[in-house]
Amino acid sequence: MRILKIQTLRGPNYWSIRRHKLIVMRLDLENLVETPSNEIPGFYEGLVEALPSLEGHYCSPGCRGGFLMRVREGTMMGHIVEHVALELQELAGMHVGFGRTRETATPGVYQVVIEYINEEAGRYAGRAAVRLCQSIVDRGRYPKAELEQDIQDLKDFSREASLGPSTEAIIKEAEKRGIPWMPLAARFLIQLGYGVNQKRMQATMTDNTGILGVELACDKEATKCILAANGVPVPRGTVINFLDDLEESIEYVGGYPIVIKPLDGNHGRGITIDIRNWDEAEAAYEAARQVSRSIIVERYYIGRDHRVLVVDGKVVAVAERVPAHVIGNGRSSIAELITETNQDPNRGEGHDNVLTKIELDRTSYQLLERQSYTLNSVPPKGTICYLRATANLSTGGTAVDRTDEIHPENVWLAQRVVRIIGLDIAGLDIVTTDISRPLRDVDGVIVEVNAAPGFRMHVAPSQGIPRNVAGAVMDMLFPNEKPSRIPILTVTGTNGKTTTTRLLAHIYKQTKEVVGYTTTDGTYIGDYLVEAGDNTGPQSAHVILQDPTVEVAVLESARGGILRSGLGFESANVGVVLNVAADHLGIGDIDTIEQLANLKSVVAEAVFPDGYAVLNADDHRVAAMAEKTKANIAYFTMNPDSDLVRKHIQKGGVAAVYENGYLSILKGDWTHRIERAENIPLTMGGKAAFMIANALAASLAAFVQNMTIEQIRAGLRTFRASVSQTPGRMNLFNLGKYHALVDYAHNPASYEALGSFVRNWTTGQRIGVIGGPGDRRDEDFVTLGKLSADIFDYILVKEDDDTRGRLRGSASDLIIQGITQVKPNSRFESILDETQAINKALDMAPDGSLVVILPESVNRAIKLIKVRGVQEEIQPQNSTTTINDSQNGVAPSSVVNTLL
Repeated sequence: MRILKIQTLRGPNYWSIRRHKLIVMRLDLENLVETPSNEIPGFYEGLVEALPSLEGHYCSPGCRGGFLMRVREGTMMGHIVEHVALELQELAGMHVGFGRTRETATPGVYQVVIEYINEEAGRYAGRAAVRLCQSIVDRGRYPKAELEQDIQDLKDFSREASLGPSTEAIIKEAEKRGIPWMPLAARFLIQLGYGVNQKRMQATMTDNTGILGVELACDKEATKCILAANGVPVPRGTVINFLDDLEESIEYVGGYPIVIKPLDGNHGRGITIDIRNWDEAEAAYEAARQVSRSIIVERYYIGRDHRVLVVDGKVVAVAERVPAHVIGNGRSSIAELITETNQDPNRGEGHDNVLTKIELDRTSYQLLERQSYTLNSVPPKGTICYLRATANLSTGGTAVDRTDEIHPENVWLAQRVVRIIGLDIAGLDIVTTDISRPLRDVDGVIVEVNAAPGFRMHVAPSQGIPRNVAGAVMDMLFPNEKPSRIPILTVTGTNGKTTTTRLLAHIYKQTKEVVGYTTTDGTYIGDYLVEAGDNTGPQSAHVILQDPTVEVAVLESARGGILRSGLGFESANVGVVLNVAADHLGIGDIDTIEQLANLKSVVAEAVFPDGYAVLNADDHRVAAMAEKTKANIAYFTMNPDSDLVRKHIQKGGVAAVYENGYLSILKGDWTHRIERAENIPLTMGGKAAFMIANALAASLAAFVQNMTIEQIRAGLRTFRASVSQTPGRMNLFNLGKYHALVDYAHNPASYEALGSFVRNWTTGQRIGVIGGPGDRRDEDFVTLGKLSADIFDYILVKEDDDTRGRLRGSASDLIIQGITQVKPNSRFESILDETQAINKALDMAPDGSLVVILPESVNRAIKLIKVRGVQEEIQPQNSTTTINDSQNGVAPSSVVNTLL
């Protein structure tokens, strides 16, 4: 077997709307193409021996053991690889369950789809599954050591990518509330929400966390000074920088027992408590110096260690932290008890699990000595043997929830302290013998105030009630149901996507909101270009959704981006599907128009239930998408007598219709006329039917988002289709004696739409410079030739600079084949170089002619035209003059300049 390609999907996609995290592996079965599993000697036995847990896979039989039943009866290897890849992730602690396997149009080549939790782990699991299955085919077994290594590698991938328990708790709460989130590119930041409504977090610091509060909390001595000055009970202590000052500092705090800790430490690093003599103090000083140059010496207070979590000025959780320890059973040594404790699946490395594995350090052996133990000692049953002096969870400690026990005065004090320091989220370390009594009554003290406190002791205490502290954070960041999202309107279709996206964004600008939009020619925010290029995939969508100034997102979603990576967002408010026609077929295993329609239906299906799918009622494949989405439906149509739309309106639906020369919105018994088509520049005086359809779609999308008819009308009237706004979308230039038209038509449907306009040009000649992308099917090029023969009087056939793997000249030959099939006597020539072909067409154009250029590079074509002295780029408004009204052999400047 051979893996041909692995893709990672990160949003609603061709395979699933709900399962956003999928790996798609293109797998060639090679010599196993016609060999089901029951015909491979020993395969079933070897698979069960390697992964007996596959018994838990139901598969199509719908019962436990169903998948293995299929293997025994005979199933293809792609299907088996799917299940093995899922099971490997399960064994590594990543719970996944979704998979699909489909054979492509190429015999023996399968698409194997598996769910993942961690991207790297998912890709690794796919490769490991192929290795495992191939090994069993070749040798009848998969070595146990290799399987164990695979599982360990998967665990390592998962751990390395973990965001930590605190961040995971926040993300889980955000998902529960329907608040979108995404990781950002630097400093382990995550973004909650979109655009202008976003909030950012790093661990448990938010973008509201004040830097002065963080700086103060990180300076333990300064914190203690300011709290003491405000009457808060804090430990008596001092800061020293030299060992020579240690003895005097011990006397200053009142003698032994003392605590020595680094001034700049965290997670308990370098801290030694309950120091009782000079030798211990000297060793503790050296340990603290490994972490910080400045050392804190404090009086040691007898009591239990508590962490009080304050969020937005309120105590939300209290936990007693118990130092790492083992409990004797009367049989096992302390070393054996530590090993047994560390085998708890809840214990992991560092912060990657609920608890941390116990590891011994210098202070551990000192504690054992104080307790008259060694590692070989066998403590009596029920005896607690402490292994760490500090109670940090990061050193193996445990937590007991005490939220319901804290005294009201201590609550008041904790909340006051956090306000004094100036933090929105803080963790107070309090030492007291009894948290249920006021600190002043039991000689309790506030030891530290921590910025970015960990949450895991509260969300998963060893004993007591888990506290939803992440909920308090969400309440602070998004109070009173403050929105976390911005409106997302997404547009797809075979033709018209870019024009409709730009028009919709322009209409939305009438609200004075900042609109971010993505198109095939660039990413824009407001009136400014952020990045040029074909930006219709999820990465470009993220640029818009991550920008803190954007109030509305209008996103063009092309087939390629959806197929390669999925949508860049989980749900939209409006999803517009314009049309589905033959284009890009045979690419990415999308071989039929029906498959292409299923791919584009992702945009309709990924709309919120209270949102709208805006569908073309005149395209039966698009109209059928109404059955696949849970969203409200809004239709647009060029046919005012559409039976589908009539029934839809009768049921209380909404639609946009072209009727009696008007673009109108129908809702209930009302007809809201927006504007006459001839007054909308984009429609070429009402002559470009497909542009009217695009305008209907954009108007309807805006209307269902509660924009007024007046705002929509203003947008339609002021949209200036031009090179600056819609490059390559029927840009028409007056060159004096003749005109030149540049359009990015590249498939049969767009050629047909173009022809409906060009055929109206009755003066001079209609000269076409035509071609198409090299990765299209042979029959597509033949069709382009046939269509061109019916549109143009003279044809120059060129090819793109990038032939996309096709032999130079073959696309041209196929186009010419189509031309001659329709009109054997057609006038044409082949000039493969695009620049030469354009210049030849412009040189030969008679007076009154129209030179139509369908380029690979729109910018290059426009430059070649402009150097010839463009008199004007035609942008008429409110004119009823038609193409046939030309005078003296020159088309009037009232012809609208843009068409898609």
